[in-house]
Amino acid sequence: MRTLFATCCSLEPLVAAHAGEMFLVLSDPAIYEFENAPPPDEQWLRARYERLEQRGPGSATETWLNWVVRFRSGDLVGYVQATVRQEGISLVACELNSQYWRQGIATAALQAMLRELANHYAVRTFVAVLKAKNYRSAGLLRKLGFVPASNDLLLKYRDAPDELVMVK
Repeated sequence: MRTLFATCCSLEPLVAAHAGEMFLVLSDPAIYEFENAPPPDEQWLRARYERLEQRGPGSATETWLNWVVRFRSGDLVGYVQATVRQEGISLVACELNSQYWRQGIATAALQAMLRELANHYAVRTFVAVLKAKNYRSAGLLRKLGFVPASNDLLLKYRDAPDELVMVK
């Protein structure tokens, strides 16, 4: 993994040392309007990041790629992540602190990650799974060229009836 650069930010490979700063970023309650919850504490997040630093479950079936997003000011603002599967498919996600929404940061960060995945990891299909009510994320994905998944992909990737699956 390498550091990636976008117009307004850089993407650094996530490591456990990012836990302190990222705990503050991820403690924003607005992020969790549609699903999940903030990390319970910094130690929990550090342990999670230590697992993610392994870049996968130890088998050749998938690779975990996680980058923290650093804004031009030097502040960490969120993360992007990809689970790359052998068949040229990657599940992708992005999470930013709400004070950085609607500034083009998520768009730039995701574009940089998608380029990296296509050019260096042979990814041909990108999949995003989100709560159907999450209109902000759905809009961002549409802006990036994602469309609703076919019924086959919907059945393969959707875990709950209130989820939307989008592909590019």
